[in-house]
Amino acid sequence: MTITSLLSDRIGFGTAPLGNMFREIPDEEAAATVQAAWDQGIRYFDTAPFYGAGLSEERLGAALAGKDRDQYVLSTKVGRVILDELETGSRDLGEKGGLFEHGNPNKMVHEWTADATERSIEGSLKRLGVDRLDIVWVHDIAQDFHGDLWLQKFEEARTGAFRVLSRLRDEGVIKAWGLGVNRTEPIELTLALDEPQPDGFLLAGRYSLLDHDHALQRLLPMAAEQGVDMVVGGPYSSGILAGGTHFEYQDAPPEIIEKVRRIKDIADRHGVSIKAAALQFALAHPVAAAAIPGATKPSRIAEDLSALHENVPADFWAELRKAGLVSPQAPLPGNA
Repeated sequence: MTITSLLSDRIGFGTAPLGNMFREIPDEEAAATVQAAWDQGIRYFDTAPFYGAGLSEERLGAALAGKDRDQYVLSTKVGRVILDELETGSRDLGEKGGLFEHGNPNKMVHEWTADATERSIEGSLKRLGVDRLDIVWVHDIAQDFHGDLWLQKFEEARTGAFRVLSRLRDEGVIKAWGLGVNRTEPIELTLALDEPQPDGFLLAGRYSLLDHDHALQRLLPMAAEQGVDMVVGGPYSSGILAGGTHFEYQDAPPEIIEKVRRIKDIADRHGVSIKAAALQFALAHPVAAAAIPGATKPSRIAEDLSALHENVPADFWAELRKAGLVSPQAPLPGNA
């Protein structure tokens, strides 16, 4: 089953921020944001045990309790098992250190074996308060978390998580599986395997208005050839394309701030919001099934939907292309 066939809309809700990413979010604010998404028609919700050591799943489950399970699509991830034991020291999260320092204090086991995959799914079902998952992503088997050891983690997942999820898909327990990563190489490696293939992938931050050249070189042509769909995570590049200050989950460096300024200058001349440009660019590639911006305030949902439907003139895209701010190979909205 393709990811596109599962999703009725081109925009979903990425719930990483509900795990207290960057800041502490009151429970009431988290619940109101999910309710706002629901009230405005969003029916795809993505989460993960990693987001606040289970906090995002707990909050999403509570907010969706009572909603008809057949009316929405739910995805979560495997690779982290949340323990009852509490963390006493600092967490080792590679380049993402401190990202969820305000989340739950529970210890996390980082493991992609078959047994850990089964335990991860069991824990997610409990925290979410549901009896089934639609899509399961294999989370973070990439360089940003594991450095030179990432290939070892990939092999652990290949012989563990990949096979478990393929079996669960074949048994009809889940509808689809794939990789959820911040780098292109693990997905390229997976698509080159002869083993049961993923149905899609969640690529965070690597197909955005600010960073898309690498994905266009190898990954997206491979995905298109194999009929594998992409869910775009981080379409606003951790917030810098939505008025924030973060890029790659950290303070944006000067060269990124300057690039955003150049894009915004062109956008302002054409009366285009940079949020609309970012979201519509990410969805213009034929492989893109949906984008899942995150939000922690109810008002952000309306902004995202407005950005999705905003009229962006072809002249704007043409000027971006001429200025070298988008790749010559990148498909543009409306074939601009």
